Amino acid sequence: MPTATLPAELRADVETLWNFNHMDHEARPVDLGIGLGSHDLGVATHTANLYNAGIFPRIVFTGANAPTTVERFPRGEAVHYREHALELGVPDEAILVEPKATNTGDNIDFTRALLDQHGLLDQVQSIMLISRPYQQRRSYAMARKRWPEVDVVCSSLPLPLSEYVESIGDADRVINMLVGDTQRIWVYAQKDWAVEQDVPTPVHDAYSRLVDAGFTTRVIPE
Repeated sequence: MPTATLPAELRADVETLWNFNHMDHEARPVDLGIGLGSHDLGVATHTANLYNAGIFPRIVFTGANAPTTVERFPRGEAVHYREHALELGVPDEAILVEPKATNTGDNIDFTRALLDQHGLLDQVQSIMLISRPYQQRRSYAMARKRWPEVDVVCSSLPLPLSEYVESIGDADRVINMLVGDTQRIWVYAQKDWAVEQDVPTPVHDAYSRLVDAGFTTRVIPE
């Protein structure tokens, strides 16, 4: 049965990966907020909060479904995100929905195509990617590669690690996702899907120990 408590013997390594994947960008005004679809409705909550604070004038929610989200969001991640944002006071005219993306590369590419379709692409010089906390660095690197003309900042619901794990309710799931997203930093750069970023030795070491501990469900072949 899932537990919402991090094992004490793993905490230091999990925190190392958690801190590395945060970009620590300041939430400053940008032209567009992009809510990246996932199983975490907190992404939509944070996107709505940022809109209501005047950080950006328009939102794109992007995401279809993955095996891990189809039960929770049967109409698609972006559709459910939009509905949640409307409940939080975001006006419908401020939201565009991109319902087909199944990965982060699609999120970025399909968002660009949607903006172009609506005649808005030339109006966007800066974007904020709103994601799960451990997805910040990977999404940033991919956006810099696929949309190099824009300034990119990242943001996530500001929760400490323990509170985030409690909100998800499954420590193993969070650790597996952290391990997988960390590995993708160097794998995606090697495949030329993302810009290269420095990965400090302590991060590599923490990653390796967590893999050895069995957190491999999100690890991909290198």
